[in-house]
Amino acid sequence: MSATPLSWDSLSDLPAEIALPRYERQDVTPGIVHFGVGGFHRAHQAMYLDDLMNRGAALDYGIVGVGTQPADRRMRDALTGQDCLYSLVVKHADGRRDVRVIGSIVEYLFAPDDPARVLSRLVQPDTRVVSLTVTEGGYHLNQVTGEFDASDHALQADLTDLSTPRTPFGFIVEGLRRRRAAGTAPFTLVSCDNLQGNGDILRKAVVAFAQMYDADLALWIASQVPFPNSMVDRITPVTTPEDIAALKELGVEDAWPVVCEPFIQWVVEDEFTCGRPELERVGVQFVDDVTPFELMKLRLLNVSHQAVCYLGRLAGYEYAHEVFQDPLFASFALGYMAAEGTPTLSPVPGIDVGLYRTQLLERFSNPHVRDTLERLCAESSDRIPKWLVPVIHVNLQHDRPIERAALVVASWARYAEGTDEAGAWINVVDRRRDEVMKAAAAHGTDPLAFIRNVDLFGDLAANERFAAEYAWALSSLHTAGARNTVAALMSRSDPDVIRDQDARAVRGGRNGSRHAHG
Repeated sequence: MSATPLSWDSLSDLPAEIALPRYERQDVTPGIVHFGVGGFHRAHQAMYLDDLMNRGAALDYGIVGVGTQPADRRMRDALTGQDCLYSLVVKHADGRRDVRVIGSIVEYLFAPDDPARVLSRLVQPDTRVVSLTVTEGGYHLNQVTGEFDASDHALQADLTDLSTPRTPFGFIVEGLRRRRAAGTAPFTLVSCDNLQGNGDILRKAVVAFAQMYDADLALWIASQVPFPNSMVDRITPVTTPEDIAALKELGVEDAWPVVCEPFIQWVVEDEFTCGRPELERVGVQFVDDVTPFELMKLRLLNVSHQAVCYLGRLAGYEYAHEVFQDPLFASFALGYMAAEGTPTLSPVPGIDVGLYRTQLLERFSNPHVRDTLERLCAESSDRIPKWLVPVIHVNLQHDRPIERAALVVASWARYAEGTDEAGAWINVVDRRRDEVMKAAAAHGTDPLAFIRNVDLFGDLAANERFAAEYAWALSSLHTAGARNTVAALMSRSDPDVIRDQDARAVRGGRNGSRHAHG
């Protein structure tokens, strides 16, 4: 079958089984500017808006995507070459695939080419929401102190001259300055990154940056601009050449489709200054306080990924579903969730946390999503300190179990040595790569070298209980390997910490799962 290049003019030529936008492109006008258009944004926020537009609503909330990094040229080329349309492929556990075309992105701007155009869009009164997915490390906050770190070269350049910004913070602050000068109400700023209190973090970063530039402007931003916290959830692996080829076989030529799991969730604090799209009509939850939801997601879902990604990679696995279909590693992740993650949570309105844990195992085990361990292991220095270290501190304070979390940290340290158990090279992807690999290289002379980094771990190295558990785990990983270390830890753990329903979920449907080694 010949493939049809994706565009608004070619939609009628696509195969009948592909769901199409039920609105016309000319009816959609910009209302949202989004920094960091990647796979997750396109599988999540942009899809929710497409759902709403298909109901004839929110047509004045089209998305203008903005890329500020050199690597964003590729997204610019992919989207602008097909009228900003793209295919979303939802992969079900039984092998079914739902394919739809998303049309909610109306324009993509590559900021380095034309920063003035980005600023012009930000100051338009119809831009009512500015959202971001700039990764956990994109907020430039010190991991331990939580204070804004403006040492980045691009941030310094913006502080010197904001007429041609280079960073999201430069664009946001200059856009707000111009709106204030023009008497235009400020837009609402919404972080969609996996961070506890992501709106609060964004507020701290923006206000701190503004303070360095114009103290009066910073006061105005702090008092007038809403920064609602949000919790976002959808597993969205990296698009592969095979995904592009599969679509082509179906009859669609798409330069950069998105693949994802069926599950999706978005919980947002309802604090917007100039209105917002009625996303509650398509399943978004608007709440007064998102904290219980975000802690549940970060400390159960996100940490569970970290709990097995390093161990699985060390043992020779490649994909997340392979590790979670292994009863040993699945039981370890479930044990962490039940014994260490869940006790740190507050009650979550409307959520059965025990059921949520079993659903996570089902989601992670979906063999068709094919989420790579390499993706989950990346940028760990931005993840472990924010997601897992707070769990460790809370449990230490209350004299609760911390041995599984200690093993997770140790598995990261072992992974950062750069080779797996078979001696194969590991590509450590981390903005602190040299720093963490240097610490890992010192394990032979100082078993606690890795956790002595106070920027990542605070005072954990000085905590005798944690240091002992960590040292045991790291030593065992070196001498016995990941599988045997997990088995040994589980043999000495309290057998009652996992609820019966959780244990059944691990046992059920796991027969025949293959191991990485024989």
